[in-house]
Amino acid sequence: MVKVNHQRGPDVYTVTDAPRPMSEDIEHRQRRYLVSMGVRTVCFVGAVLAAVAGAPAWAVLILVAGALVLPYVAVVVANGGREPVAPASFGDRTKQGQKPVSGQRPEIGS
Repeated sequence: MVKVNHQRGPDVYTVTDAPRPMSEDIEHRQRRYLVSMGVRTVCFVGAVLAAVAGAPAWAVLILVAGALVLPYVAVVVANGGREPVAPASFGDRTKQGQKPVSGQRPEIGS
């Protein structure tokens, strides 16, 4: 005789489902912003040096455009941090097709 356990055990949450720590997220966004600003500085200095050296106007304009556009792109990318947490809902999330949020206690069934 095979015994089948029809009772559902408690939900198990794994560490791999947890979002990365806020400090790590901020550090990552700061690094991306600094790299973008470094590229912007290279574009600006390159535009000045290219203009002084007599480079073609199109090359200078491309470098100037990069120096003007990159700050906006860098700020948008740096502010695009964590996604908002899903709102709380009642009932079993797996029944609704959603993954349970790590750190939340399982719902008590009645």
